Amino acid sequence: MNNKKLCQKILAQAGIKINGQNNWDIQVKNEKLYDRIIKNGSIGLGESYMDGWWDVKELDVFFDKLLGTHLDKSPELRNLQTILQILKSKFLNAGHKMYAYEIGEKHYDIGNDLFKLMLEEPMAYSCAYWKNADNLADAQIAKFDLICQKLNLQKGDKILDIGCGWGEFMKYAVEKYKVSAVGITVSEEQARWINENYKNLNLKASIKDYRDLNGKFDKIISIGMFEHVGYKNYRIYMKKIHSLLETKGLFLLHTIGRNTSLSTTDPWIEKYIFPKGMLPSIKQIAGSIEGLFVMEDWHNFGTDYDKTLMVWFDNFNKNWPKISKKYGKRFYRMWKYYLLSSAGNFRCREGQLWQVVLSKNGVRDGYKPVR
Repeated sequence: MNNKKLCQKILAQAGIKINGQNNWDIQVKNEKLYDRIIKNGSIGLGESYMDGWWDVKELDVFFDKLLGTHLDKSPELRNLQTILQILKSKFLNAGHKMYAYEIGEKHYDIGNDLFKLMLEEPMAYSCAYWKNADNLADAQIAKFDLICQKLNLQKGDKILDIGCGWGEFMKYAVEKYKVSAVGITVSEEQARWINENYKNLNLKASIKDYRDLNGKFDKIISIGMFEHVGYKNYRIYMKKIHSLLETKGLFLLHTIGRNTSLSTTDPWIEKYIFPKGMLPSIKQIAGSIEGLFVMEDWHNFGTDYDKTLMVWFDNFNKNWPKISKKYGKRFYRMWKYYLLSSAGNFRCREGQLWQVVLSKNGVRDGYKPVR
């Protein structure tokens, strides 16, 4: 069977036709595409899209169908690059301290102009909470308040935000709940933004790796940072949190998760979007906290990330003319591919979004979950 027929067969299992009439059908513009996909798997599919070799009207639906039928795990697509990446993850520690600042340089520092247009205000680069919201700003504020309530923030609490982004959660907690906040990031652009915009608030941010933290905090938050820790460091991370948390304190972990335990991530995502990143499983998180914490609450609202990503893409798309000269056409296709493939991943329930509340010794009278 030649590679074109093989691709046809694989895609047909997801209800996707080559040059078909449906909005999710792939439109091939270069016949070399099939060889490239079979040879290079995920990277071949993504890079060929960036190069304009194929298109599809609704990329999010395409990936919902593709990932929902697990065709990305097809033996025919298990190419040498994927195998080498898996082997590398076994012998190398992608989350080692020597790599801590790479994600900041290669992703979060690409430009505050891009993120400001895409994320709106507040500039929150994590899943919004849409339960009672009908726009992105309200959904992000709802997420902030949900976290504050889950942590039972009290006036005067000293909080730590690990991976504080552009400081929007700290700003909200300081202004509404009258706490003091310390945040760390590995992004120079994020730290600069916080120090320029929130210097009059009771919060401070610094560029620092979590392993270098010291002190004691009443409440600790990690929103969308655990995805950069790496499976070999989960236990190290949790031990550090344990050492920083006051005896009766609470820790909230907000992280993307996956349904199975792996040691690596999608090769295209690792190469172009989140270097050295990986998503944890329930088993991996559970193993990392055993003997350290009591799990008080585990909340999954992963379907909200689909909606969040679609709004981010709409914002990015409509504002593209303002930044197109800086970033270029290939970046546009790369970023579109990233946002819409991610939306499809959450829509088909391959991707999850968890908020896990942990205490050191258990909340004495029982923890009251908030939704």
